[in-house]
Amino acid sequence: MNLADPGSLKAFLARHGLLARKRLGQHFLCSAEVVESIVAATRACNGVLEIGPGPGVLTGPLSQIADRVIALELDPRMVVALAESAPRAAVIEGDALREDLAALLERLPRPRAVVSNLPYYITGPLLTRIAEAKAGWDKAILMMQAEVGERVVAGPGTPARGSLSVFLQAQFEIEAVARAPAEAFLPPPKVDSVVLAFEPRPSVLSADEQTALFRLVRTAFRMPRKTLVNNLKTGFGLGRERALAILASGGLAERARPQELSLDQWIGLSAAVKSAEQ
Repeated sequence: MNLADPGSLKAFLARHGLLARKRLGQHFLCSAEVVESIVAATRACNGVLEIGPGPGVLTGPLSQIADRVIALELDPRMVVALAESAPRAAVIEGDALREDLAALLERLPRPRAVVSNLPYYITGPLLTRIAEAKAGWDKAILMMQAEVGERVVAGPGTPARGSLSVFLQAQFEIEAVARAPAEAFLPPPKVDSVVLAFEPRPSVLSADEQTALFRLVRTAFRMPRKTLVNNLKTGFGLGRERALAILASGGLAERARPQELSLDQWIGLSAAVKSAEQ
């Protein structure tokens, strides 16, 4: 069954009486090229947790390459459809923002992958939940709005760089897998999407150091147009001279702004701020 073909998908949905629900952010993938790219990126994994499988456009092909697939679906209407399109998958009705993702992943053999076409309206919270469960998976293949993907991979000095960029790049190696234009979905959304692959990076920070880093990044990017000197003064109660000394210790200019820093510079700045607070 090739549901990646738009005509076949339309016929399948009609036969099951299914229409995409706007309130659930449903846009069903119907591009063979994008499906093949996602499947290829997942091929080395024995266990797959797919979040939001919908009618099973990806679920069926994933079931053919993995030993075990768990499909977590919020919409109960999709259960019967998935039984036909992906009979080898274990379908669980549930909300990915509430379910224990770590427990679901434990039911899968290693190496494990998380695969999801992230609904636009919950991309941030769901991306955070998947990141928090990183100890349970080896690779995540995630589709998201192209604008969000641009922020995720944005490097130092680029306008799109923000707290999300630093937060994710500190934890994962990230690479682009495929682009999915609006016409690759049924119904087509108003924006294009991108598929990114995430692999957990070996941690160079302790839990306390990581907490301090993310606190600094969140505080600094609340006012991204202001200089770091002002952010340190406002967010951490440091005097101007002390803030300038911290920046100088990391080789940062007085006029440096948050989006200009590399990950290593953020880590060094976080350590310096933590020392100044003690």
